[in-house]
Order: sequence, then C-alpha cells, then structure tokens
Amino acid sequence: MTEHRAYLSIGSNLGDPVQNCCRGIEMLLAEPGITVLDQSPFYRTRPVDYLEQDWFVNAALLIRTACSPRQLLAKTQAVQDRLGRKPGGIRFGPRTLDLDIIFYDQRVLVSPELTLPHPRMHKRRFVLQPICDIDPTVIHPVLGKNVQELLNQLVTDDQDILPCSSGC
Repeated sequence: MTEHRAYLSIGSNLGDPVQNCCRGIEMLLAEPGITVLDQSPFYRTRPVDYLEQDWFVNAALLIRTACSPRQLLAKTQAVQDRLGRKPGGIRFGPRTLDLDIIFYDQRVLVSPELTLPHPRMHKRRFVLQPICDIDPTVIHPVLGKNVQELLNQLVTDDQDILPCSSGC
C-alpha cells in the first residue's frame, strides 16, 4: 500500500470555531487510511474575499494517507457535511467547517472537482502561515518556491492573522 503526505487547511467561523475544527480533526482521524503527523497552532484570521462575516479560526494539518486525492476529497467533504456544512451558500462565506487539500505529495492535478495544489493557497496568509509552522521548506510544485518564500512575498495588508489562545 502506497502512503502519501498531504497538507490540509482547516477553518471555521460559525458556532464555536475552535470546537468545530477540533471535532473535524477527530472525525478525520477516525477515517481509515488517515493519520495526522503534525498540526499547526490555531490562528484567528480576518475573512478574505467576502468580508461581511466573523473572523475565522484556521490551522493546518500534515497527514499521511493511503487514499487517492479523490478519496481524500470525499472524506474531507463527508466530515464537513457531518459538521453541518450546507452545499451552496455564499462563496467564501461563513461555514461551520472548511477542510481543503492544499498539497498532496508534489502532485499537480486539475479536474472539475479538485485542483492540486490548491489554486489560491499562495494568496492566503491563513493557509501559508500555518503550513510554515509545520514545515516552511515545502515546495509548491507549480510555482517552484517554498511556502516561506510565498508567505514572505505576500502582500498581507488586509489579511490579519492572530495567534489563538485555545486549541484541541
């Protein structure tokens, strides 16, 4: 059985966001073929793109998985659904849980349901900072830069990110 490494971004801004993220991580760990190898601290983050909503709580996970990218996507979506995420709604709007696959090994994939690496990750401080906390040397397979370089070149005037005092 081939094992893969993937980075996931997790976030929430409805209800108890930290608890939502912790429950999402627990549910993900209960899935066969997924092991969490590392987790970043939680951050409170200003919304991006759709601004008329509460701040988010975000973190990153490094996982080991035997799942294919599409199988992993199905599992992350099932966890989101079980925690009350509704289909549709406002793009980039409020959510009980958001679990995104950011990197899957060094795979590059473009399909209607999944793009790897995540197509907007290099523009998002709330994604880059937590991944840097785990490993700042991870290389973006398309841009050829590590996540620390991507974070350093990001214009973050409207992307406030603050340490969160609580976690799982």
